[in-house]
Amino acid sequence: MLTGWFLWSILVWVVFLLVMMSIGGFFMFRKFLKRLPKEDGKSELDWQEYYIEQTRHLWGEEEKALLEELVRPVPELFRDVARQKIAGKIGELALKEQAPRITRDLLIRGYIIATPKRDHKFLIRTLQAKNIDLAPYQHLLESR
Repeated sequence: MLTGWFLWSILVWVVFLLVMMSIGGFFMFRKFLKRLPKEDGKSELDWQEYYIEQTRHLWGEEEKALLEELVRPVPELFRDVARQKIAGKIGELALKEQAPRITRDLLIRGYIIATPKRDHKFLIRTLQAKNIDLAPYQHLLESR
């Protein structure tokens, strides 16, 4: 029979593995749900990729640098996913408005729409540090 420290180490290891597999399963399931086709036959990720591809040529170096600066607080493991989600939303706005290029205004509006409210604090600090007026975006910040 197992007793003492060996039993406890086995139990701790089993609990650890179950927790880690549950966390991984949660994120895999979320990704699976985003890959499921909607009514139009395309998934959320398909549309995201479409918007990015259609607007890739509209991005300037300054806008790319600002996007990189805005996703900097996201942990590196998730940064690519966050960047792609935000760029997809910006691309969607650009296509809807038939913008000739991605502007700082489009980038900020897309960032606000694509991110949860808790991420807006960093955006506000960054924009204030760059002396960018927040007044045109106040309605977006309040509605999210």
